[in-house]
Amino acid sequence: MMSIAKNQPEPEGIAERVYRLLKQEIFDFQLLPGDRFSENEVAVRMNASRTPVRQALYALEQEGYVDVQPRSGWQIKAVDFDYLEALYDLRIVLELEAVKRLCALPSAVCPPQLQRLAQFWIDDPQTLKAKEVASQDEAFHMALLDGAGNPEMARVHRDITDKIRIVRRLDFTQRSRISATYAEHGQILLAILNRQRQEAQDLLHRHIYVSQKEVRQITLHMLHQARQEKLG
Repeated sequence: MMSIAKNQPEPEGIAERVYRLLKQEIFDFQLLPGDRFSENEVAVRMNASRTPVRQALYALEQEGYVDVQPRSGWQIKAVDFDYLEALYDLRIVLELEAVKRLCALPSAVCPPQLQRLAQFWIDDPQTLKAKEVASQDEAFHMALLDGAGNPEMARVHRDITDKIRIVRRLDFTQRSRISATYAEHGQILLAILNRQRQEAQDLLHRHIYVSQKEVRQITLHMLHQARQEKLG
């Protein structure tokens, strides 16, 4: 989330609004990798002055979504699949370690994070829309880290989650992937609750790996489709 000085409450609110709108446009492929624009163009389009627009763009630059180009304004950065692959690799390492720690707990001990996950995904599965599944999927994986008891591991994992969100949410544009998420989350949880470490780790690794490959293909397809629509 962007950080803006607190001594200017009105521009801060406008900058936050512009930041959220621009980020959503990037996520929805309304702004495509390579698209160029000026601060003035954004200001006019979003009915804001250039100062909060600049603040919003600098925040997006810090998060790796845009670049400022000398004499040519701003540009949406290309999707760096190698970088995303590296983040997914680190995510897998962290989550497998979290599962290991959770499975090492005495059988009588069940962290509250696991209790809530079991209630949501196993005991009383919720019927969710695609966007809700995306956020609840994030919450599921972050809860594993929180329950493992290492706040630094959890912090790094949250940072990774924010950086891969631009593609990860696309996994839930297909009904089959939503159904698979319910089933796989339940299987992972049951293995952890039964302290079946190897089974839980294998299930989790497969779950993330399949999602990673799916979102890459979907992202490439959606980028191609969005470019064709702009040209047409």
